Amino acid sequence: MCSLASFPAPPPEGCVTLFERDGHLRAGLVDEWSRFCDQLSLYPRISVACEVGRPPASNESAKNAFLRRHESMFKQAVLSWYERGFVGFLQELADSKEAASYARVMAKSLMIAFRWTHSLHRSIFPHLLLSVEAMSRQFSAANDWLCGQVRTFAWHPETRKCAVASRSDIVRIYAMGIPVVPMLKHKSQRNITALAWRPCCSSTLAVACQDGILLWQVASLIARPSSASATLLSRDGHQPVTSISWHPDGSLLASASVADTSMLVWNVSTEECQPLRRLGGGGVALVRWSPDGSRLLAATPASLFRVWETMSWTCESWSTFLGRCSAACWSPDGCRLLCAHADKAAIYSLTFDQREDSGGVGVGGSVQAVPLVDLTQVQVPYDVSNTLMVGGSVQDMAWSGERLAVSFKDNPQCVAVFRTRTKPILEVNPCGFVRGPPQEHVQFMSFFDGFEGGSLLSICWSSGMISHVPLYYYSDSSTGPAFFLRNLDG
Repeated sequence: MCSLASFPAPPPEGCVTLFERDGHLRAGLVDEWSRFCDQLSLYPRISVACEVGRPPASNESAKNAFLRRHESMFKQAVLSWYERGFVGFLQELADSKEAASYARVMAKSLMIAFRWTHSLHRSIFPHLLLSVEAMSRQFSAANDWLCGQVRTFAWHPETRKCAVASRSDIVRIYAMGIPVVPMLKHKSQRNITALAWRPCCSSTLAVACQDGILLWQVASLIARPSSASATLLSRDGHQPVTSISWHPDGSLLASASVADTSMLVWNVSTEECQPLRRLGGGGVALVRWSPDGSRLLAATPASLFRVWETMSWTCESWSTFLGRCSAACWSPDGCRLLCAHADKAAIYSLTFDQREDSGGVGVGGSVQAVPLVDLTQVQVPYDVSNTLMVGGSVQDMAWSGERLAVSFKDNPQCVAVFRTRTKPILEVNPCGFVRGPPQEHVQFMSFFDGFEGGSLLSICWSSGMISHVPLYYYSDSSTGPAFFLRNLDG
């Protein structure tokens, strides 16, 4: 089994990883890195400035400024149901002096039973006791969601265009050759956790946030699109949305909330959703659609995750003692799922049948996950007298099919990059560590799908800077950073 102990040494302090060539990651000083970035002119140089969102001046509601006129007990109860749900209805009925005594007693008894059941449920699933902000922080793929300048990032799957969400809940769109940077801002766009471009469409961006999902129609030449360009997809009890994933053809959008045991599959053209619910898990924290669209991963906040097949919408579940599934990614053919768990420094693999092999019936997954990579923390030397701690629990993973990038929760100074092959069998081998500028920590990372010559790994750093690391591994590739390749060739 591959481990971090077999990796080459990371770049020394003060050096930055530039690119991969001949199976090795090459590094240079900061000024070399700056010149190298200038050669990647096809990809936008991005730096999100430090922004501090202004909190509301008061927690008071505007409703309190108005005197409440007397309404009948029935109207007050209906209004409470509308504003605060079933519990509000019971509270209004229990406090009402107009209601019959037996109705008040019944309402109080139901409230006691409901609160006891609710308390038991929350004791089993303690994440339900967290605030919306704390939920977003705990289940986001970003390393330091609360304090980092970048909360999430997404490449468009077909064009050189990307979206960046900052800590102030503003989304910026960067596109090759277009100087205008659209800024997306909306009153419902709070506590952003994920971004996802709609496949087969150049202008639709989904933003997962506290109130639901905002679907933006982004025109590249408009600097400040109005709120009318966005549609809010929301459902009671499905907040905050912590993960989203598009079907490969862009027709359906899956969403997850750790506060809702149902995963929702949205038909975005009709703005309607179909809940998929199974008992156990206390919510859904992570969703990932396979590249072929045949399967959909739904991981819970507990040590349970499910994979749905999308023909008849049946599912199989896997349970472990390794904590929740904190990160996952599919192979390009949709036959292998890599997953990492919160309480284990390792990557596991699940194998699934090809659609034609399974006859289109059932999920067709292996009985249990197989350990693939050992990520136990190790001290690696980077010069004669200094070492760097790497490894531990996985924060996030990204897989291009040929390269697997892994970031770590407790040691975010580096990204570990593995060389991978999926056929005839799955192979994972060390490539090297990607290190950023001094004092920077990895916040988020993503691969760009359309890079010629190999893979392009984009890394969001703690300061708000986003760098691109080209990984050149195709032998017939004629592309590359010419100046640096000439120097390396002597």
